[in-house]
Amino acid sequence: MGEPLYFAMGEYRAKIPSDRQYALNHMWAQASAGHALRFGFSAYAVRLLQDVYFLEWLVPPGTLLAEKQEIGQIESQKAEASLYTPCAGKMVQFNETLLRDPSAINVDKYETGWLFEMADTLDDLLTPEQYLQHLTKVWEVTQQTIRGQMNG
Repeated sequence: MGEPLYFAMGEYRAKIPSDRQYALNHMWAQASAGHALRFGFSAYAVRLLQDVYFLEWLVPPGTLLAEKQEIGQIESQKAEASLYTPCAGKMVQFNETLLRDPSAINVDKYETGWLFEMADTLDDLLTPEQYLQHLTKVWEVTQQTIRGQMNG
C-alpha cells in the first residue's frame, strides 16, 4: 500500500488512502470478499456531514441497482440526505452494525465505518490521484455553500 494522499479543507486535512478507488459522490471503494466492492464515505464527506447519528437502508440485499439509485437516508449534525449508489450493481450487504450505532462512520470511516457491499459493479471509479483532482475542482463551490449556510 502506498502513502495516503491528503486534501486540505481549511485547517483540516482529509486523508485519501491510496489502497482504494473513489466515486464522484465522495465514497471510497475497496475489493472485499468474492467479487464484491465495499463502499464507505471518504474523509471529505464525513468532514462535511459532521457527526452522523442516523442511518436507514431502503432496499434489501440482493437488489439490482442502477447508478445513482437511492438506497438509504442519513442524518448528521449538518445535513439530512438521501444516499445513492456510486455505480450500478447488485447489493450484497449493508453494514448492519451502523444501524444500531452509526458513530463508526465518524471515527473509523475507512474500516469499521464502511456502508455497504455491491457485486457485479460496472464501476467507473477514480484513482486516489483523480479523486484529489476532483476535490480541488469542487472545493471552491463547497466553501461558498458553507459560507452561505453560516450567513443564512
